Formats: sequence, structure tokens, C-alpha cells
Amino acid sequence: MKTILPALTCLAIIAPNLLAADKPAKPNLVFILSDDHGLDGVGCYGSDRFQGRTPNMDALASSGIRFENAYCTPLCGPTRCLLNTGRYGFRTGGTNNQNAREPASKDEPSLARTLKQAGYATGMAGKWRQMGESPGEWGFEEFITDPTAAGWYWKSNYTKNGKLVETDKEVYCPDVNLEFARDFFRRHKDEPFYFYFPSHLVHGPILRTPATKPGTTGAEALYDDNIAYLDKQIGELVAELDKLGLREKTLVVFSADNGTARQSGTLGGRQINGQKSTMLEGGAHVPFIANWKGVTPAGKVLKDLVDFSDLFPTFAELAGAKMPAGVKFDGRSFVPQLRGEKGNPREWIFVQLGARWYARNAGWKLNQAGDLFDLSDAPFAEKLVAASGQSDTAKTARKQLQAVLDELNPAAGKNPVSQDPAAKKAKRKARRAANQ
Repeated sequence: MKTILPALTCLAIIAPNLLAADKPAKPNLVFILSDDHGLDGVGCYGSDRFQGRTPNMDALASSGIRFENAYCTPLCGPTRCLLNTGRYGFRTGGTNNQNAREPASKDEPSLARTLKQAGYATGMAGKWRQMGESPGEWGFEEFITDPTAAGWYWKSNYTKNGKLVETDKEVYCPDVNLEFARDFFRRHKDEPFYFYFPSHLVHGPILRTPATKPGTTGAEALYDDNIAYLDKQIGELVAELDKLGLREKTLVVFSADNGTARQSGTLGGRQINGQKSTMLEGGAHVPFIANWKGVTPAGKVLKDLVDFSDLFPTFAELAGAKMPAGVKFDGRSFVPQLRGEKGNPREWIFVQLGARWYARNAGWKLNQAGDLFDLSDAPFAEKLVAASGQSDTAKTARKQLQAVLDELNPAAGKNPVSQDPAAKKAKRKARRAANQ
């Protein structure tokens, strides 16, 4: 005789399973950071030189979200401090390459450590300097890196989990880093993980890659090869996630640590204004692509402002991690935007390099000297607005951005002026004027 269960009993049995299936698992988080790589180095951003030549970066954008207004800092060191702590440089002291090693893991929050405490396996492969200490002290359980802030390519040694590894012949370190990452994915495929992949590509020296044709020596051709190899490695990382069945469980974010090292290239025939180390658009305005298969809307172009302080709260929210208490963070989570929702976009971003800084909104920029710039034609032009005869719109923008800078008060933070070349020049100029 068959037993017929009451409907409510059946629902009681089925419901927990439905709820378990509906509850999203903690996604894996993979953050790929290229080096010295501006908007002009990615085809999908309109690069004239690399149109159609960065297929893997472009594929991430076509099946995910391409952020049009993402900002880091104009140099490697302070960008790394910003993304790993979620705090602007004047709070941590990491404002320039010369002082980016000063923030200490015992004093500052750490993105990797926060995710680790939420149950994530944490790993990294690639460039760590200019940040101080070791990746392990900042919360990475497994890491492979090297002792330099410049390009680390054809070498016979590197550091793995804090120990020197010497090889009997030169190896191409970006390939060593890639294999380390793929092995990490394989070993941790059954648990949530955070992997940080800060590539040395395309930082100088620009050398041959394993795919460079024999006899290639021209600087331009080698640079093209380096961009192509970076793109190839991004494709291989994503392919490994696919192979392991992890794409639907993994958010992949790709960005760069600052703009192009030499003169920036062109987008649609127009020259980007500024490059690495400048406080112009080309210094800190970088590519930023987010891809989470089945979650991020395919082919979406998002104009929301984001800066690198936003990575910490975004990743923490996705991981269900608790933000460290008693700490002033500067970022805002963009998790809703990743899901195709409007979210709560920020109204401004802040960029600092040494004793120079600016706050920027959708159309205007105000710097530490009180100079207001019209950005209606950015990233190609930034028009200085004369103090006299300003429009009502310009006056409103100045007032709003000045309020931002007043609240942040970066001048009262940890700003070693002595280490900023522009600040030292201004100081000498002021001293000469005072002595005349």
C-alpha cells in the first residue's frame, strides 16, 4: 500500500533543498592587474593600435561589463596600497612609489586577510613591489613573486611562498606565474578562493616573449608582442576556469595599475591626454572589465565612476566577509551593478600622487591647488576654467568638489612632501620667491 504524504509535509521536505539551491555560493574572485597599461592598450576601449588584437580582453568585455570610468593612481606603488587596503594614500602613507612600502600589515586592513577570514583560500602570483613586507604577511597563503618593482621576465630564480627557487636555466617568469595560478585553481576548485594576478606585463624593460619571432628587435614590435602575450595569458586563465567548471562560480576582474608608461596612444584617432605618473586623465584612467558568467550582463558598458578603493568592499560583500572594524574605508561596493542593477554609484572619485591630488565627478576635476578643469572632452582634453567669468555650472561643480576635498582633508594625512618631485620643485620655487 502506498503512503500518501500530506502536501504540507512534501513541501517541508522539498523546501530546504530549494532554499539551498537558491542560496548563491560564495563566488571565487580572480583579480588580474596589468602594469603600465592604459585605455589605448585594449581593443574594446577603442584603441587604434590594438583594435582586434586583444581578443581575450575583448571577450571578457563582450560577455561581461566594461567600465568606462575607472580610476587607480598614476603609479604602481600607491595603486597597490589602495587596492589592498581599500584606503586612500593620505590615510596609509602609501602615496608614491618611494613610500608605498611604509603601510604595515599590522596597522592596515588587508583585502586578502579579510577574505581569508571569510573562508577563502588566498593566493597571488606576480609583482608585489613596491608594497612592503611579503604577500604572506598581507594574508596570501600561497604566493610566487620576485624582489623587483620593474619587469621580471627572463630569470633563473624567483620566490615561492617566501623561499628562493633557483633554476638551472632562464625561465620566463610570467609563464611560471601563470602555471602557479592554474595549479592553485585546480587544488582549490572545491572551496571559494581569491587569486590576485598582478602581471609584470607590460612594464619595462620590454623584452621578447616566448611567442616572439626570432630576430624581432624593434621596440614597437616587442611592445606589441608583450600586449599580445598578456592577452594570451588572460585567455589561458579563463580557459582553466572553464575547464574546471568554475566560470559560473567565479568573478573575473581585469584592470591596470596606471596608464601607459610612454606617451599614451589614440582612441578613434584622438590622443589620450597624459600618461603614467601624470595627474592627467591618461595617468589614472584605466581599463576595468568585470565578468561573471551568468551574472554580469553581457556586453554592458557602464559609465559609473569607480576607483580602486571600491574593490575591497565589493569583494568583501560577495564573500560575505565582515569589513574590519574601527577603520575608515573609502570605497563603495558595486555588487549591484555586477548583477545588472542600478546600485548606488559614487558621485566622485579621488586620485592622489604624493602631494598632488584631485577629486573628479562626471564632468569636472578640482585639484589641490584649486584649479578647476572642464572634462567634457576627456580623456582627450582637460580645459582649465578661468577663475573669472565662470558659468553657474562651473561654480556649482567647484563648490561640490571643494566640499569633497574639505571632507577628505588629504593635506592633514600622511603626506611625505619631501618625496614628491613636483612638491619639492614647488617648495624650492616658494623659497626663492620668499628670499627675493
